[in-house]
Amino acid sequence: MFLITRRSFMAATTAAAALSALSACGDSAEAMKAETKKLNEWLEERFKFWVGRSPLGKAYLGIKEDMGKWDDLSETHQKEDYELQQKELADLKAKFKLEKLSADGALSFRLYEVRLNQDISDYKWRNHDYPINQMFGWQAEIPSFLINIHRVGTKDEAVAYIERMNGIPVVVDQIIDGLKTREALGVMPPKFVFSRVLRDSRNVLTGKPFGGDKATADKDSALMEDIRGKIASLQIPDEEKTALTADAEKALLTAVKPAYEKLIATLEDQETRATTDDGVWKLPEGEAYYQHMLQQHTTTKMTAQEIHEFGLKEVTRIHGEIQEIMKKVNFDGDMKAFFKFMNDDPQFYYPSTPEGKAAYIAKAKSVLADMTARLDDVFLTKPKAALEVKPVEPFREESASGAFYQPPGAFDGRPGTYYINTFDMKAISTFELEALAYHEGIPGHHMQIAIAQELQDVPSFRKFGSDFTAYSEGWGLYCERLPKEMGFYKDPYSDFGRLTMELWRSCRLVVDTGLHAPQYKWTREDVIKYLSDNTPNTEFDIRNETERYIVMPGQATAYKIGMEKILSLREDAKKKLGDKFDIREYHDVVLKSGPVPLSIMEERVDAWVKSKKA
Repeated sequence: MFLITRRSFMAATTAAAALSALSACGDSAEAMKAETKKLNEWLEERFKFWVGRSPLGKAYLGIKEDMGKWDDLSETHQKEDYELQQKELADLKAKFKLEKLSADGALSFRLYEVRLNQDISDYKWRNHDYPINQMFGWQAEIPSFLINIHRVGTKDEAVAYIERMNGIPVVVDQIIDGLKTREALGVMPPKFVFSRVLRDSRNVLTGKPFGGDKATADKDSALMEDIRGKIASLQIPDEEKTALTADAEKALLTAVKPAYEKLIATLEDQETRATTDDGVWKLPEGEAYYQHMLQQHTTTKMTAQEIHEFGLKEVTRIHGEIQEIMKKVNFDGDMKAFFKFMNDDPQFYYPSTPEGKAAYIAKAKSVLADMTARLDDVFLTKPKAALEVKPVEPFREESASGAFYQPPGAFDGRPGTYYINTFDMKAISTFELEALAYHEGIPGHHMQIAIAQELQDVPSFRKFGSDFTAYSEGWGLYCERLPKEMGFYKDPYSDFGRLTMELWRSCRLVVDTGLHAPQYKWTREDVIKYLSDNTPNTEFDIRNETERYIVMPGQATAYKIGMEKILSLREDAKKKLGDKFDIREYHDVVLKSGPVPLSIMEERVDAWVKSKKA
């Protein structure tokens, strides 16, 4: 994770004036260009260095190196990273001066400086998170990585997959060390988390070759099914396929099984000491840690109370807009009754059958195709990477969120993937289908991430950074609203779905701060009640999302705050530019820098407005 520090950024006007004055004093554009080239070369070298320390990072980027290895999760490795980051920050400042760089070079310098400061300040909190949790814990990430990211196109890549399975005991030992270190410090997830992660861990060991009950004993486990299928697709002799499959089965029995059994035993032991306190206020220095996480995710200095009160205000506003929809569809009853109607009426849900699940996936693809056909109306730049739509795999669908996006492999051609959780079809209504597809797919995360990855003449750390949640999730939420302005959401019930999703993000401001800030100390039950009273979401959705906020403090606040900034900057630019405003250009300004803090995004928009006026 990357952390936002309390440092301030130069205003765009100050930066422009300073660069102009310095240029007049003798720093020519050519000299700045040459110095920026040196900076970019140095940044590229540092990017390769850091990627080189992460075999998993290479795999997510599609770089086929160290394919049989896992990342080093040890305390020793983390300390090495910390010391390397401190040295690197000193080197950056010693080698390059902001005023000698071009405007884009200065932006790269500042962003890299921010990232290093973030990493350095984050070191203090390295043991405040929950590495085993029901949302993205290692118990699910290990098999998910092998199934979804480790591609097998050659015999050597199949051998590397098996090598990775044989390496799981070392990874699990490091995870267990981290869990014990955290417990000694007083950091453990709430009690409810353990039942979820134990279920996920046991699911990994369900099916062949592990055995199990009658229903599962004759069916391949998730990992066995995956590696068997990948080996079967190879263009190699059958005897080599047989040998590889046998090696994979052996790795599952001799490495994966004992490692997961050890993890399960550790979790069962910790569960006996876990408490029912849900917020991070319970942790050592919990209040400071939570403010730190709010700054990280929102890239602002907003306090928990300011965020809480902003959320309450937005919930009230959106409730008013929902009441207008109720009038439009001639609903006779109050908002709570309308929510019940939307939840209960079967017209708003596909059946929970293989055919119903396939139909939802097909409809999502159709919605995205319609939007793709209209992109030229509002965008100048579009991604080259393809987008797939897939259901979440069965082994993790009970714990996974309703929908999420996995970025494309920049170097291996792997498409971006919009995952839809079809475990409970009542949790994914047809009235939210449009907004969800726009957020996760097009024009949301897929465009934002793929465009960043495809930028030219930009240091790689800016293409592949995922540092600023308010930027990325703010963009996703903004992209739920943008189609409304383009004439989509023709069905008022779909427009209701859009509003309920914005309502949900506004409620998040209230419940995240309610859970984690010491002045509120909300319980899991308090959050569930608030969301049940104020949103139409299902009980399953509310429970899953509440549990997500508990293990990801601050993250849920970024969506609405980021969206609000993108919208307010756009409306301010419209006001200042009048007929000169072009929404396509505005979107380029937002997207073509890669991820940035909201303050830097504001500088870029201000500079664009000034250039248009001039």
